[in-house]
Amino acid sequence: MTSANTPATNRAMTFTRHRVTLATFILALLATTSARAADHPDMRYPTNLPPSAQLHYTIKADRSGLTLLGEATVNWQLSAPGTSQSYLVNTETRAALFGKIMQADSRGVIDTFGLAPAEYDEKPRNKPGTQTRFDRDAKQITFSESKETYPLAGGEQDRTSVVWQLVSMARAAPKKFVPKSEWNFFVAGRRDAEKWTFTVEEKVTLATPLGTMATVHVVKAPPPDSKDQRVDIWLAPSLEWYPVRLKFSDADGDTIDQRLDQIKNNPLPQEQVSNP
Repeated sequence: MTSANTPATNRAMTFTRHRVTLATFILALLATTSARAADHPDMRYPTNLPPSAQLHYTIKADRSGLTLLGEATVNWQLSAPGTSQSYLVNTETRAALFGKIMQADSRGVIDTFGLAPAEYDEKPRNKPGTQTRFDRDAKQITFSESKETYPLAGGEQDRTSVVWQLVSMARAAPKKFVPKSEWNFFVAGRRDAEKWTFTVEEKVTLATPLGTMATVHVVKAPPPDSKDQRVDIWLAPSLEWYPVRLKFSDADGDTIDQRLDQIKNNPLPQEQVSNP
């Protein structure tokens, strides 16, 4: 004998299904939030900002079996110390035969975390420029290239500022930059943001166009089985911890190797390092 469901029974079953659906949704939301929190590390480190300078690098790029030569200029500028200090990083990369192939700029202020980007602009050759914004009032990171947003908790960096934040941290705590020590960042690019971990490899005596010098080798290695880019940076304590060599290695074997050959301590006019 089969019994028919009463209206009360149907309402109870519907309510139960809604409870299960809601519970599943909440669990999924909590799992996503926990994952994002794990990828968004606490990044409050002591910092000691390096002096303003213009750095010039020679470049050797190996792309699909071809070798290209070029140069890069990095203008790192700080405003005078005051109630609200600001920074500006302009980077320009040029290749023989092609001219300028990349412009990337980071602008922001200095807060208790160190560098606090407000804007990150990137303009590859023959492609539209992109803008990444760090909205301190809305407490979120936004992108012109996507609809992704991320919360601003403090200490977040962009792909240009992160190198100078790393330099500032090394200057503040040089005795802690020992082999196997790890330094975590949350870094925004053109379309999204992710956790970066730099690991100190070893101290290396490096031959550079400026002479032989002691350096600290720091690496951002991609996760296992990842196609992300590897970044190697050699910092020179005798040169204010400026990066004297940077190497970018793709999973397909392509590389870009930058070596410092000139330093000029010539800050930009004060009005060019204005608050964002």
